[in-house]
Amino acid sequence: MPEPQRQGGYRVYTVQSVERLTFIKCAQQLGFKLKELQEILLGYDGDALPWDRAEQAIANKKHALSTQIAVLQRMQAGLIAFETQLKDAQGHCSSISSVAI
Repeated sequence: MPEPQRQGGYRVYTVQSVERLTFIKCAQQLGFKLKELQEILLGYDGDALPWDRAEQAIANKKHALSTQIAVLQRMQAGLIAFETQLKDAQGHCSSISSVAI
């Protein structure tokens, strides 16, 4: 990003710089890393944000997120099943220990 001009000790940003910073902050809040944003903005000269690259990066991020969600859902189902098995086993162990006493 170009060094902002100064006016009376204050930084004065161009519209393009503000647009770029807004894009970066929004993208970061949605899980994009600075390295990913650097690739999206590669060659950006301030005329128009590279929306084609941004759209592709968003599609990739959505796919990765869907994959992560599916993995987490399988893990959750596995934990629920494991918990049920433990509770069932605990019930069997309680009945066995009461017989032994």
